[in-house]
Amino acid sequence: MNKKELIAEVVKLPPAERFAVIDELLHSLDRIDPQLNRIWIEEAEGRLQAYRAEKVKGDRLRV
Repeated sequence: MNKKELIAEVVKLPPAERFAVIDELLHSLDRIDPQLNRIWIEEAEGRLQAYRAEKVKGDRLRV
């Protein structure tokens, strides 16, 4: 089944079931990628260490 066929079938569903399909699809996009999460944690820790070692200066936020 291709994308157009799938959409054609889904739009035939009652609204509540279509919302359920949408919800499942959106949740499938929100799954955490452990490897990507690890990379960001390492980056944040490295930046914090550089800041604490005064290798970089932090910018002040102006509101």
